[in-house]
Amino acid sequence: MLEGIVRESMTTGATKALRRDGYLIANIYGKGLENINAAFKMNEYIRTVRNKETIAFPVNVAGKELNVVVQGYESHAVTGNLLHVDLMVAQAGVETKFNIPVVPVGEAIGLKNKGLVHIAKQRLTVKCTPENLMNKIEIDVTEMDVGDSKLVRDLPELANITIVDSDRVALVSIIKAK
Repeated sequence: MLEGIVRESMTTGATKALRRDGYLIANIYGKGLENINAAFKMNEYIRTVRNKETIAFPVNVAGKELNVVVQGYESHAVTGNLLHVDLMVAQAGVETKFNIPVVPVGEAIGLKNKGLVHIAKQRLTVKCTPENLMNKIEIDVTEMDVGDSKLVRDLPELANITIVDSDRVALVSIIKAK
């Protein structure tokens, strides 16, 4: 479980000192909950996020164990290092918006015809409770040829999940290689 500390001071100097010591600044929030300004060791945070098996993962801040989801992050423009992350508490029974990864499955026919699988939308925005949350949305591309694409409206009906994105948004397409 990812261990974090509560930030006592929100000043620029205190933030820079934490970053210098290898901490990642985080804001933890949730519906009806008070915001928690926290900091996590950068390496531990990256290791936890890379190795997580579900979208929601547990963190421990000031003795409170919370199940959180990454909602957004800010990285340095030049170095690419993480500067700040927003974590939303996944509260049981509370319907919230989540960004679920889109994963193509299978080998497309278009690959034999000099095509490439292009993921047009990396993450699909859905509204559901954490209990109904999927880890990924798999899209079967085996029957797709060059020029074909799968839109949001082509997805099968998802139980207890509302798709927020427009139904005419392309998710995956097979494009011609140059």
